[in-house]
Amino acid sequence: MQKVAKTSADMENENLQKLRAVFPQFVKDGAIDFDALQAFFKKEGVLAGAEKYGLSWAGKSAAFGDIRRPATSTLSPQLDESKNWDTTENIFIEGENLEVLKLLQKKYANPGKIKMIYIDPPYNTGKDFIYTDNFTENKNDYYERTGQGCGGIKLTSNLESNGRYHSDWLTMMYPRLFLARNLLRDDGVIFVSIDDNEVVNLRMIMDEIFGEENFVATFMWKRKKEVSNDSKNVSIQGEYVICYAKTESTQLKTESLSDEYIESSYNEPNNDFPLGKWRPVPITVSKGLSGGGYSYKITTPTGVVHERIWAYPEASYVRLFEEKRIYFGKNNEGIPQRVIYDFESTGKPVSNYWDDVSTNKEGKKEIIEVFGDGFFDTPKPTTLIKKILRLTTDKEMKDITLDFFAGSGTTAHAVMDLNAEDGGNRKWICVQVPEGTGDDSEACKAGYKTISAISRERIRRAGAKIGKGDTGFKAFSLSPSNYSEWNILTDKDDEETLKKQAQLFVEQPLVAGYDEQSVVYEILLKEGFDLNSKVEEIKKGGVAYYQVTDGESEMAVTFAKKLTKDQVEGLGLPKDTTFVCLDSALDDTTKVNIARGLMVKTI
Repeated sequence: MQKVAKTSADMENENLQKLRAVFPQFVKDGAIDFDALQAFFKKEGVLAGAEKYGLSWAGKSAAFGDIRRPATSTLSPQLDESKNWDTTENIFIEGENLEVLKLLQKKYANPGKIKMIYIDPPYNTGKDFIYTDNFTENKNDYYERTGQGCGGIKLTSNLESNGRYHSDWLTMMYPRLFLARNLLRDDGVIFVSIDDNEVVNLRMIMDEIFGEENFVATFMWKRKKEVSNDSKNVSIQGEYVICYAKTESTQLKTESLSDEYIESSYNEPNNDFPLGKWRPVPITVSKGLSGGGYSYKITTPTGVVHERIWAYPEASYVRLFEEKRIYFGKNNEGIPQRVIYDFESTGKPVSNYWDDVSTNKEGKKEIIEVFGDGFFDTPKPTTLIKKILRLTTDKEMKDITLDFFAGSGTTAHAVMDLNAEDGGNRKWICVQVPEGTGDDSEACKAGYKTISAISRERIRRAGAKIGKGDTGFKAFSLSPSNYSEWNILTDKDDEETLKKQAQLFVEQPLVAGYDEQSVVYEILLKEGFDLNSKVEEIKKGGVAYYQVTDGESEMAVTFAKKLTKDQVEGLGLPKDTTFVCLDSALDDTTKVNIARGLMVKTI
């Protein structure tokens, strides 16, 4: 009889099984045979030794350890913090983001469900805070430190005097980016805001995680208009937004043509091209015949002969000429170009220099409009995120955007605002650590003790102002597991103590005073169900249970102390439904009998 999953996905084992499926000869006795691997690919196919290209730092092995270590915590529903729980598909999670990313793996990875990820992580300026991932400490201390206890979150200031200044930041970022990649769809993309302090190192680790062939661009965003002497007589007006795709074939969308662009780039209709505003585009190629071009001669109306490598076969050129789609320049003797009308254009390529969106100052104004106070020094403006959304998401689809450094809530605000503008149906997941605002801060004085509290309230108020579309969200918090924790035995513990503890695990598998709904969400999360699954409380034949529905997948969870075969069959559950109950609720015979029609898992 299977037990319900008690941890997040086991990344180490899952990746090992993937390798076994493709190269079974390289996995022996449950471990990778690196000698066989290197022998197969020969020496030139496997990088070994110290002299190889890449980025190494003190703490990189710890980052890999953080990736491999499954999460035992859970996400508990917070109905009182939510808005429109029964109808919304947006999700806000308060908790340490590395643990949350691990918990999202079973449902939102393999295959990935996220279309676009945008994050604005700490910039490592010496003043910002970084996370200290130390999961070797005991469970109670961990939850106290990560804000799940009464003491609140404790983050570490990363001063430049720290000998591991860059290393600590990289160790923090690497596992989060690694896990984030798993969540992306094959056509998904990630955007990361960063400044000069870590842009080079960030590119290096993203090349390693995403593959340098999947690098899309480094966009420069003009974050402020004012000129000031920021450093060494240099005014820092820009920040970077680095973009990588999940797969090499993924491309960003073109940008729609603005009236200003059409006015400046298109010609007025005339007798030769009367169908609308038009512009000529080259039909030559620069890569030669090997790049797929075609070589032939073209004669202009004035008799000038041009021989080039053309993008089209000669027959296609003749068709364009007959359709009056070829422009030979003002004097009818230039190199031929194809004519495209404005109504035919799918848009223009996106520039890597973004001076057409709002600045940090406008981002702060948006916060002031919501709260009457700024609270944040340099929040991102919604126009920046909306630009990224237009380049990556489809308004007709329920494309999901993830932001696991949610901060002030700009990403959620931007998604809702853009949906209202274009009638879209995009969804969002935001994650924010419960970082304290500080006892003397204006935010704390206004009643907001954590950044996540500000973020949730901004989303509520922004949604109320937007007024249409899905402006609600389900709120969850990272919490200790509802499963009883195994006490660590010592040399002084005898066999009888071990037996008693084992029996206690059967009789009391859940913590004292557990909340049934919280347990249901822990089960559905760790069994790979969506956080937006429909959860209904049902009572039938004297048995109370929770019906969980995620598309075509169904699960029934009951906390009944004792169950008979007739009671379970009386529920009328469809064949192969996952049925979860307390292990002690079923005797051995009943387990065997009901397992013939249901997938039985016990707590």
